Amino acid sequence: MSETGSSAASSTTRARAGRARYALNFGVDEATAQRLMTERAGPEYTAEVYEAAGGLGWQGNALTDRDRSIALISALVASGIIDDRLEVYLNLARRNGIDQDGLTQLMILLTAYIGQPLPSAAMGAVRRTHEH
Repeated sequence: MSETGSSAASSTTRARAGRARYALNFGVDEATAQRLMTERAGPEYTAEVYEAAGGLGWQGNALTDRDRSIALISALVASGIIDDRLEVYLNLARRNGIDQDGLTQLMILLTAYIGQPLPSAAMGAVRRTHEH
């Protein structure tokens, strides 16, 4: 069977690993992750990102999930993506052992390197998503 169509691509081993990773990142089951991703981005895009998430970036063993959380949060903040996508990774970071102090220090560090506006907006998300 060809692996070029979106339905075929979604059944590869790599795509299955990617779908499982998205479910873990979102903190939901795989069926819910599939629904959320398809609603947000459509089936073709979702199939492609599952293939990517099934690769070394998310599946390799040289980085921990904690490392990945820090990298993703930093990239989103530096890109100005201060929305529900950032909140997903803030929650993932907390599940990976980064506490409120660590997230606050990360925003302070980012301020030193990318300026104040984006990290200060992200700090609002850090505070808003903090479980009291």
